[in-house]
Amino acid sequence: MEYKKPFVMGIDAGTGSVRVGLFDSRGTPVIFSTREYSTRFPQPGWAEQDPEEWWRSLIDAAAEAVKKSGVSAEDIMAVGVDGTSSTVVCLDKDLNHLRNAILWMDNRSAQQAKRIFESNDPALKRSSAGVSAEWMIPKILWLKENEPDLFERTCCFMEAADWINYRLTGELCLSINHITHRWFYNGREGGWPDAFYRAIGLENITEKFPKNILELGRVIGTLSPEAARATGLTSHTVVAEGGCDAYIGTLGLNVTKPGRAALITGSSHLILLVTTGNINVKGLFGAHPDCVIPGLCVLEGGQVSSGSIITWFKDNFTKSEEIEAEKRGIGHYDLLNEKAREVPVGSEGLIVLDYWQGNRNPYTDYQVQGAIWGLTLKHKSGNIFRAIMEGVAYGTENILRIMSENGLKVDALYIGGGVVKSDLWMKVHADVSNIPIHVTEFSEATVLGSAVCAAVGAGIYNELAEAAENMVRIKRVIEPDEENHRKYEFYFDKYRRTYFALKDLMHEMSGKPVP
Repeated sequence: MEYKKPFVMGIDAGTGSVRVGLFDSRGTPVIFSTREYSTRFPQPGWAEQDPEEWWRSLIDAAAEAVKKSGVSAEDIMAVGVDGTSSTVVCLDKDLNHLRNAILWMDNRSAQQAKRIFESNDPALKRSSAGVSAEWMIPKILWLKENEPDLFERTCCFMEAADWINYRLTGELCLSINHITHRWFYNGREGGWPDAFYRAIGLENITEKFPKNILELGRVIGTLSPEAARATGLTSHTVVAEGGCDAYIGTLGLNVTKPGRAALITGSSHLILLVTTGNINVKGLFGAHPDCVIPGLCVLEGGQVSSGSIITWFKDNFTKSEEIEAEKRGIGHYDLLNEKAREVPVGSEGLIVLDYWQGNRNPYTDYQVQGAIWGLTLKHKSGNIFRAIMEGVAYGTENILRIMSENGLKVDALYIGGGVVKSDLWMKVHADVSNIPIHVTEFSEATVLGSAVCAAVGAGIYNELAEAAENMVRIKRVIEPDEENHRKYEFYFDKYRRTYFALKDLMHEMSGKPVP
């Protein structure tokens, strides 16, 4: 294949792995490299990772990509990095991390989040759905109240992606994307909400934040000599500001114009709708101003657990299917998808409530858990696997209904991430929501989105929208089936009612001490 110089690198530091992609200036992928890292679960609902393991994984993946690509390091002009949002990194005065990072999905700060929401501060107007225990500020408050010595020793709180940028360049900065949609920053209303921070018990907290705030695609600096040696790049390589993986994924799907919506999938799902108006919708987050494209807003709805439930089921309950797949010479997931395709719409009466790590939208309830009901002795692994797919799709539709009920109709979804590997799951999404699904040529939207940021930082394109338009291409459209949609309406109703039927019991279980 003939590539168009120069080249850029996108780095996606996701929940379970770091993915590195090398692209030419038209967005054509050259090579892709991945390294996994581990997650620790000290208590139910808690999740932590070691930042040094991120770094080792990143430099291994980047070095492999450069070496195997055959591309000269001199032709790789820039790097862009995205990461999970509200994964807390605590640095001391020497800029060394003090503890394992608290991962985005960690919900230990549920009580702090509840208190913050009950403050009814004006800074919460974009959080009408509630304040999530996933977010940075509740977690920082938890650290102050539960690990006060560490809190005092912390000189700098950072996001995972910005910590990686620091390791790459030696420069401390914050992405406007992260802080606008997760730290209550609002550039249109004076920036940091100091009065709000004081009210919730985090007075002077901004003294522990990096001072340099950058828009997406802005140049942070160049690679340090150490980082250049480790990655196989050069010390002239520019590092451009990125942000939250899902939001950066909108660029990798070319969702840069009002009315377009991205469905970013992976261990979790996120629905991001671009709007011109700074509208606030109960049950959703945002709209967040200028956090991706200057002058535009993004309205957000998300599901904490989606692909992670699929992985959980596969890893813990399908050993016989794994053996069968190995005998047949096919992939484990391929066999499970095959079995699920044989199951009719509705999985023969199964409903899955996709709340394995609580609910982000529209209920913002982290004291609920997952549920599967309707089980009989007739049901097999294919039924449950399909029911999980359907349950996640019902959760997505629940968010889209909230948008529609507030006059924000979504006519098409642009999908990226793990779900793209399953034609069945994409079709389920299309049928449940009765919406066409647009699939891009390169499905890893987050890593391509980071490459879009890098292309702007390198000066290949002047603006993010221009870069996305030139680097993203649609491969196909999955149309919904009207008959299947009518059938799914029955099951979606049962899904919606399940939360209200079980939430009180689940809240009681959530409050039960661990034996």
